[in-house]
Amino acid sequence: MSSIKIEEVKTSLERFAAHSHIKGLGVRDGKVQFVADGFVGQTEAREAAYIIVQMIKEGKFAGRGVLIVGPPGTGKTALALGIARELGPETPFVAISGGEIYSLEVKKSEFLMRALRRAIGIRIREWRKVYEGELRSIDIRYGRHPYNPYLQRVLGATIKLRTRDEEKTLRVPAEIAQQLIELGVEEGDVIMIDEETGAVSLVGRGEGGEQYDVGRRRIELPKGPVYKEKEIVRFYTLHDVDMSLARQRGLISAMLFGFAEEVKEIPEEIRRQSDEIVKKVLEEGKAELVPGVLFIDDVHLLDIESFSFLMRAMETEFAPIIIMATNRGIARIRGTDIEAPHGIPQDMLDRLVIIRTRPYTAEEIREIISIKANEQKVPLTKEALDLLTSIGVDHSLRYALQLLTPAYIVAKERGKGSVGREEIEEVRRHFVSVKESVEYVKSLEEKFLR
Repeated sequence: MSSIKIEEVKTSLERFAAHSHIKGLGVRDGKVQFVADGFVGQTEAREAAYIIVQMIKEGKFAGRGVLIVGPPGTGKTALALGIARELGPETPFVAISGGEIYSLEVKKSEFLMRALRRAIGIRIREWRKVYEGELRSIDIRYGRHPYNPYLQRVLGATIKLRTRDEEKTLRVPAEIAQQLIELGVEEGDVIMIDEETGAVSLVGRGEGGEQYDVGRRRIELPKGPVYKEKEIVRFYTLHDVDMSLARQRGLISAMLFGFAEEVKEIPEEIRRQSDEIVKKVLEEGKAELVPGVLFIDDVHLLDIESFSFLMRAMETEFAPIIIMATNRGIARIRGTDIEAPHGIPQDMLDRLVIIRTRPYTAEEIREIISIKANEQKVPLTKEALDLLTSIGVDHSLRYALQLLTPAYIVAKERGKGSVGREEIEEVRRHFVSVKESVEYVKSLEEKFLR
């Protein structure tokens, strides 16, 4: 049986519903296809992005970054995600907005450093002796608490695990029993227990368990013996290593009401130790480095200090690919009185490879709407698609896409199986575009508060 991959996904920004259809840059035999991997059009920008991917794979992109410029809604975020997908399915993709760095809790440099280190992954492979199988029964043993007579403490548990070929009854200590309780493990779950560390992993829902929890994937019953030696693949980020060391040093407080208080700033000493640990396992061949992508949208919102920090970060040994995006032309660099192209200092611009995106044509808008409608399982009639295409051209692609779900809800309430022109016109009366909103405000300008 193939090894079980255990991944810890930390960033809330690595999932984008608006770009869930992006699977790559749409390159086939070295040529960018007009429609492929969720992309439509923007062939020049995707060709440029593909060249950058080749440079990265050949290790010839160090010390540089990417800047994507173009009007709103022209696929800048999708292009950055496409680059990450081309680099590999496990490539970390961390996305932030330039406006997120301003916080009263964390310094700007600390926020950016955490984002940079979240974008660098470490894949660790090791052979471990484990107990693995479907949980057939579990019996938790409790006893009196030594200090509080009104409380009980966990003393251990007796569990029965089975595979296709074997069944074993195990007596486990309190530490493992407590993990089983915290994970909410129930009969029918497939679990794995590391013999050396006692760490318990909930692998999924076995064949004997009811599929009531959509958060647990259904898996096949393991084969072979319950007790075995198995290659385990774990995926961490540099930030995970930093936080682990910080916990060991007592820089993060204990759990309180189910939440751990995160340290406001991780000392540089901790990060140096993390780097030393990572270098050691890399040199020993026990791990692989997986450089990822840090995407900074609305990069013009960064200030001069942040740009200076990022320029230095680009040249560090552990640095992800930094991709920035902006829809501004000439803008003031925050923190100064200087105006510059895209609101970015000249010394930073000199380090960036610039890709431009252009507004979509009517043909491209039509194809994109069709792709998103299929992804969202919204059937469209030809008349509805024609109207949405027209709306996308006259107003914006994003506005046209926003009408899909409301129109489908209206169609279902009318007993229809697909969205027609009538449903699109109906929801347009309820939800106006930015252009129509501005016209409305102007028409009633004298009645609005000043």
